[in-house]
Amino acid sequence: MEKTIFEKIIDGEIPSYKVYEDEHVYSFLDVFPITKGHTLVIPKKHSRNIFDCDPETAANIGRVLPKIANAVKEAYGCDGVNIFQNNEEYAGQSVFHLHFHIVPRYKDKDINFDNLEVKWPPQKVEPSEFEEIRKAIADRL
Repeated sequence: MEKTIFEKIIDGEIPSYKVYEDEHVYSFLDVFPITKGHTLVIPKKHSRNIFDCDPETAANIGRVLPKIANAVKEAYGCDGVNIFQNNEEYAGQSVFHLHFHIVPRYKDKDINFDNLEVKWPPQKVEPSEFEEIRKAIADRL
């Protein structure tokens, strides 16, 4: 199996602007940032995405994400951050190695080149459907 671009970065075959590294996690600046400070956080152990991520890898990422998000917020004085993670091509995943985007967000969009729009249009679900939906998910856990 051919290495992903992220595995090549972890192995030092492709340079990166490393922000953080430990035994399990690697973090670096996105070279096509949405805003200044846009940072990626990836596990060193390959997982295609969240669907095949083992609990230990998830815990290692979870331990580091808040630390890096806080560093990004402090470094850039942003008003908030989005943390994005896409799974499979249809959901926007283009590199098939689990990764999280930490994207600084700003009130003053013009000064900080914050052109990202995240829309979350709510859907109408009938109260009678919630139990069916809940059960369909819970029964698979």
